[in-house]
Amino acid sequence: MGISPSKRVKSSLSNSPEFDSACNSTFSHCLSLTEHGFDGVFPFQLATASDHLYQTLHDDAAPHPLVLKWVSSPPTRSQVDSALRAVTRSDSDSETTLRSPQFKQWAVELFAGAVVANARKDLMVRVPIGVAGIAGLGAASRSGKDLVGTAIGVYALGVAAAVYLGLQ
Repeated sequence: MGISPSKRVKSSLSNSPEFDSACNSTFSHCLSLTEHGFDGVFPFQLATASDHLYQTLHDDAAPHPLVLKWVSSPPTRSQVDSALRAVTRSDSDSETTLRSPQFKQWAVELFAGAVVANARKDLMVRVPIGVAGIAGLGAASRSGKDLVGTAIGVYALGVAAAVYLGLQ
């Protein structure tokens, strides 16, 4: 299948005009909260920025399909902090604020992580339920274990492929 799911999602978000617009809008919103007294967003503002970004990406005017499909609630504070650590870890000098490019990098990291985590959860729910159903049908019909094993493998591969392809 090629590229890893997180890289695929990050690429999709980075190249999306809707996501770019939402990031710019949220960055401007955060600057307005500090009355444009600073040239970036403070780490303590990121939870609010995350909620604002989520709302913007779910807005009827310009919804982002990946976020709409896979992120049913705003990212948690833990996810916000994890994305901040991932972005600031690569910087040699630790700034007190995130400027626009770094803010967008943080947003991509945050929402890519949320999308991939929710896709994994979906996969972990769908596969066992289907496997149990196939195994139950195989036992009820007294099918051979090779046939049931093959059916389970094909089903699991199909679900994994469907989830992976849904990350575009």
